[in-house]
Amino acid sequence: MGLFGEVNRPVFFRQKMLTALEKKTAEFMAERAAFGPAGKILLAVSGGADSTALLYVMSALKKEGVINGELMCAHINHQLRAEESDEDEKFVVAQAKRLKVMVTTRRVDVRGFAQEKKLSIETAARQLRLASLAEIARTNNCRWIATGHQKNDNAETILQRLARGTGFRGLGGIWPVRAVGEGISFVRPLLCAGRDEIVEYLKSRGLQWREDRTNTDYSYRRNYIRHQLLPALQRECSGSLVEQLNELAEAARKFYSLVCGRADEVWGKLVSFNGDDLKLDLEVFGAEAAAVKVELVRRGLETVGCGEGELTQRHYERIMELAEQKASGKEIELPGGYVIWREYGKLIFARAEERYKDREQVERSVKVNIPGQVRFGRYSIEARILDARGCDIEKFKAEKNEYVERFDLEEVKEPLVVRFRQVGDRFWPLGMEGEKKVGKFLTSVKAPYKMRRKAVIAADSEKIIWVWPVRISEKAKVTGRTQKILELQITDIVAERQRRTR
Repeated sequence: MGLFGEVNRPVFFRQKMLTALEKKTAEFMAERAAFGPAGKILLAVSGGADSTALLYVMSALKKEGVINGELMCAHINHQLRAEESDEDEKFVVAQAKRLKVMVTTRRVDVRGFAQEKKLSIETAARQLRLASLAEIARTNNCRWIATGHQKNDNAETILQRLARGTGFRGLGGIWPVRAVGEGISFVRPLLCAGRDEIVEYLKSRGLQWREDRTNTDYSYRRNYIRHQLLPALQRECSGSLVEQLNELAEAARKFYSLVCGRADEVWGKLVSFNGDDLKLDLEVFGAEAAAVKVELVRRGLETVGCGEGELTQRHYERIMELAEQKASGKEIELPGGYVIWREYGKLIFARAEERYKDREQVERSVKVNIPGQVRFGRYSIEARILDARGCDIEKFKAEKNEYVERFDLEEVKEPLVVRFRQVGDRFWPLGMEGEKKVGKFLTSVKAPYKMRRKAVIAADSEKIIWVWPVRISEKAKVTGRTQKILELQITDIVAERQRRTR
């Protein structure tokens, strides 16, 4: 069994052929049980110094029996530097063949993707690279994706996150091992070494690597941190700032692991998720420590699909402030088209399009012929005329659902229309004394915010007769004097289709 899957770690010191960096990497990964006893490992190799060192270090560990897993190499060509990008690809293919490691390449259109999604080149490249690596790993049954991140990368990442605002999880920097789902984990074997150690390793073995000229372009935030900010801060420090930041990251990861343990305990007690929106119980949430609350919010955002790349500390502060407020209906818009709002003791997470997709232009309305059937957006409306003398009112009440209501036809003054709510809408709710504003009525009966947003109005020429799917009007109800009944059925076609396919 390879060392990375064993508890008895000192064995690797008997590997006389390993260099200092190779031994250091073996120990670092063994302490974290980074790789199991078997399984394919995908090496992400760009051709730069770090990833080239990764390729050779991992090949050496494989050759000496330190790891048993089969190695495979992947190169993602971002096509950002024309011929230079193609030369990077050729270089990686040549190195992999030299080491007899299977290699696969992918080409991605970073500029096109960045323009389409309105992303920075850095963010677009990262998203496409990670997605491509994950797809290659799945296709080739690789359990791990190893990248060449090292200590300097970790220090730069921490500074970048501090600049935008971060919590303990962000302070953890680049994690040595991180599961990404579907049985695949990202592993960073070289996080034990600094950039100088890696360059020295390559030189000592007479190895070449590719230089990316964009690495000196300070318009990229990462390059500015690497070449300007980090050196400036280092001049003010007595020790190695890179080492100090990596020690901070290690401590933050340990603390965050404790926070995650508590979050795991309470997650099932306070969260419900229906596939569209996630509800978080604020009573349970309020009893937790601040750090646990932040983790629970982060998990909520992750569950509905909100990425963390554009979120700042201020976003989390605003969410915490919203959670502590008493009023319902207030909302926070987040990057990427997500929204959070508070409603009757719940904090609700959803995509903005999910929240507002039922809301079309409020001016639009459709006329409903009596009898007749018409379509209104995602709703089907059908009107039928019934003879009151042949209707069993009590049976109807027992069997009715939210889609169907009955009205006294003589009290309905045509034309009958269906529309969405408008500002100032008022009606007389069944069973209440006098008119109320529709908005205040829906709030008083604690209608969920989503229902308040999508409430459909059925109105004749004088009044609202039905606020669907909540209540009909007192002025159009069926009584003992009713001769003809108007039966209206309003069906949410989309919701019904989803219900039938569950």
